[in-house]
Amino acid sequence: MSERPRALFAMTAGNLPLVFPPEVLARLREAVDVDPELIAEDFTEARVREALARTEILLTGWGCPRLDAAVLDAAPRLRAVLHSAGSVKGFITPEVWRRSIVVSSAADANAVPVAEYTLAMILLAGKDVLAARERLRAERVHPGWGVVPGIGNHGRRVGVIGASRIGRRVIALLAPFDLRVSLTDPYVTERRAAELGVPLLPLDDLLRTSDIVTVHAPDTPSTRHLVGRRELALMPDGATLINTARGALVDHDALVEEVRTGRLNAVLDVTDPEPLPADSPLYDLPGAFVTPHLAGSQGNELSRLGATVAEEAARLLAGEGPAHPVDPAVLEREA
Repeated sequence: MSERPRALFAMTAGNLPLVFPPEVLARLREAVDVDPELIAEDFTEARVREALARTEILLTGWGCPRLDAAVLDAAPRLRAVLHSAGSVKGFITPEVWRRSIVVSSAADANAVPVAEYTLAMILLAGKDVLAARERLRAERVHPGWGVVPGIGNHGRRVGVIGASRIGRRVIALLAPFDLRVSLTDPYVTERRAAELGVPLLPLDDLLRTSDIVTVHAPDTPSTRHLVGRRELALMPDGATLINTARGALVDHDALVEEVRTGRLNAVLDVTDPEPLPADSPLYDLPGAFVTPHLAGSQGNELSRLGATVAEEAARLLAGEGPAHPVDPAVLEREA
């Protein structure tokens, strides 16, 4: 593409200024001809249909309507979809791939804050900070200045479930620390695990030998309750489970039982159901630390997603392929 291609935003309108603040929008408009005042939240609206007929690049985000055959028929010049968020499963249909439309995602950019959140929680859990805060808040008595046995991050065993984008980034972030990190993933070879710098273990072995387990697998029918009652029972006494992936990967009824006894701790940024009902015991159990799905891009982190799309648009203008293409062959096993 030598001239700026025509583009169209397709997302929830309120998110556009957050994902594409002025400086990012300016960079994007150097690569594409796009009207930030025209946002497709519904592909049936007359002005949107008129714009679709000229659109070569669709700039999508959270809230993008499904790209079915009827929408694609209305956009005969469409060549690329640049998604300013993570998963495209919610709106990409098989028809997109049949028409050889290039799809790019900002999933790598969205993985950054999730991995950072996970790193922080691993280090806090290893130091027993979360549980210590609960005890201090409940008892209002300082425990004294003596050495606290059993805590600390030197040699702490961390198990990573899933070598997803986030899982791989978590492994990289943990590298500078004196931790013993292992990985389980049915799609990863011993050689690939060695390249990541971690041993590859079966799930059961990882659960038995980890003080902290962090979940980064995709939500698919085969991974529902991947960490269930049997798996939780394998974890050592005092271990912590961290889940920033999807709530359905963990059997929450079984987890509540384990946390209620005090045998396990849990850090949950995602739950099942989500949000939790008001009477969920996870709100009150001292061993549960629950946050409202905020590990992913929030606040000023959203502009990183827009910047990724601007960079992809610049690559297309230069006649290059996207740096972050979505591969339909592996999409079904991704988040």
